[in-house]
Amino acid sequence: MDVSVFSDKPYGESRRHRRPERANHNMLEPVTNQRPQQLYITKVKQFEGSSFEKRSQWKVEQLRQVNGIDPKRDCPEFDLVFDGGSDQWQALSSLEKSIFIQILHHYCQSHCTTHKPVFINCPSKLMGGTKAVQSVADDLGSTVQKASQALRKRGDRLARTDEVTEDMMNSAQQFADAAHQLAMKYKN
Repeated sequence: MDVSVFSDKPYGESRRHRRPERANHNMLEPVTNQRPQQLYITKVKQFEGSSFEKRSQWKVEQLRQVNGIDPKRDCPEFDLVFDGGSDQWQALSSLEKSIFIQILHHYCQSHCTTHKPVFINCPSKLMGGTKAVQSVADDLGSTVQKASQALRKRGDRLARTDEVTEDMMNSAQQFADAAHQLAMKYKN
């Protein structure tokens, strides 16, 4: 099962997230600055190839509660409670779950006028809107910078190792040449 969020009218552009080891799951999120005509949450299943089967669908206005299950533990499971029932969901990863909940929270805060769903057991950093997104982006940027720095250091060490190895090879060749010349000199 998987989560798709989309409008019934085309707008903006879309991003697809795929996880290679589980090709039968897919998540689609809209990217736009305009309010969609109608937003649905749709659970789909992807079969071999690229055919999809819609399992269930709700309007966002029917959403009453989002339960992140455990805000202190990274887990891909969460519950959505709608008018007339609830449904258990499992994202492909805890990161995908966090992104979905954050987008859903932001949409509900910005566009739901009559009723806003309750978000429980969700990490507070996901509910912070753009500050949380900026924080995640800063953390990611810092991590990328540290990884790049470590990679540069490793490259420098490898270059020094190559230079030392080349110097040792040259010294060994000079020693071999000198030994050969001595052997030839004292052979007679």
